[in-house]
Amino acid sequence: MKRVYPLIAAALLTTPLTLFASNQTENIIPLESIAAIVNDDIISNGELVRKMSEIKDQLQQSDTPLPPDAVLRQRVLENLITQHLQLQIAQRIGIRVDDETLNRAVHNIAAQNSLSLEQFRDVLEKDGYDYTRFRESLRNDIVINRLRQRQIDNRVTVSEEEIDNFLANLKAQGATDQAYHLGHILIAVPEAAKPEQIQAARQEAEQILEKLRAGADFAQTAVSHSDDPQALQGGDLGWRKAGQLPSLFADIVIKMQPGDISNLIRSPSGFHIITLLGKRDEQSQMITQTRARHILMRPTELISEQEIRERLLQLKQRIEAGDDFASLARSNSEDPGSAATGGDLSWIDPGTMVPEFEQQMNKLEINQISEPFKSRFGWHIVQVLERRNHDDQGKTRRARVRELIRQRKIEQETQNWLRQLRDEAYVENRLAGQPAK
Repeated sequence: MKRVYPLIAAALLTTPLTLFASNQTENIIPLESIAAIVNDDIISNGELVRKMSEIKDQLQQSDTPLPPDAVLRQRVLENLITQHLQLQIAQRIGIRVDDETLNRAVHNIAAQNSLSLEQFRDVLEKDGYDYTRFRESLRNDIVINRLRQRQIDNRVTVSEEEIDNFLANLKAQGATDQAYHLGHILIAVPEAAKPEQIQAARQEAEQILEKLRAGADFAQTAVSHSDDPQALQGGDLGWRKAGQLPSLFADIVIKMQPGDISNLIRSPSGFHIITLLGKRDEQSQMITQTRARHILMRPTELISEQEIRERLLQLKQRIEAGDDFASLARSNSEDPGSAATGGDLSWIDPGTMVPEFEQQMNKLEINQISEPFKSRFGWHIVQVLERRNHDDQGKTRRARVRELIRQRKIEQETQNWLRQLRDEAYVENRLAGQPAK
């Protein structure tokens, strides 16, 4: 059976977080087993070894050449230091994840991998991952996600003027239908860096750029040298439409061809190098949107799938007999995103939902309710309320642009925040013999 952790990572969060690194240590750890001291916390060599193994597996599965072990070890350790700093803040301000929330998250991940909880646990253990450690690492991931929402996401706003400027710039660039696949390397400089620190970072970036243009592998170089959060994924920023590009890169990227490597790009964070891995057209076209609502239920160790199916069938019969769908969804649905609004999923674009849900939804006539069916998330009944042909204009387009700008701001603010955390922390890197700072 294929390893499940890449699917797990994709199912959790838009920002990369560690899955199997544990924040728990033994009460007494020999000094020689300490990889780093982070404020009043420690990172053990055992934790570092486990994270190293995970990252190596991920890089090998993506066919990214591995850097030397000593280089990768330092990059992974920096990743763990950043994680520990965030967990320390979360603990200090009282962010907690209870067992009920954690259990739901584990069930969701198992379902998204098309596995029962028992099968999921077996696959993890066959792949060498301790289930208890996995649960605690997942708890850490949820804590960090909540911390970032509180510290960054909830404070980011987008004005109407920003949306107007954004749309005007896209029109001027003539690149609204292009999508770009980017690789990125960042050589960071500290906040309030001294001139000699800036010069050292520039020299390092120039040396890296020279090696890349001489044929060095970009992904391997990113893993070895980049200070960007995506470094351990080979610096891969994925596919982004023109509007999703970081504003720092936008004017440069639209002039690049696949395979091109940029000159050094200076920002307050440091020196950036980007490469265009691919480019494609994404033409605007009329699409059929569906407005639907649903009720979701999930089996547990105490409630079988057959029992869940029977419950949904009873709800369907009640609705067809005159009971209010929205009221039943509020009291029965286990989808936290839609239950509060009576199961309403709003307008759904093609390809937005998982295939098994979309197939069932597309079979229905207006106001028709489906038979109970299973998806990777659980069991559903769905009702189609309306359909319409839609072009990406007007309010919907502005809403999407607002979200693009918001995500771009969140990305930049997150990088700045993480850099500030690192600069202000007491960190002693025992691997490199670095002094505390």
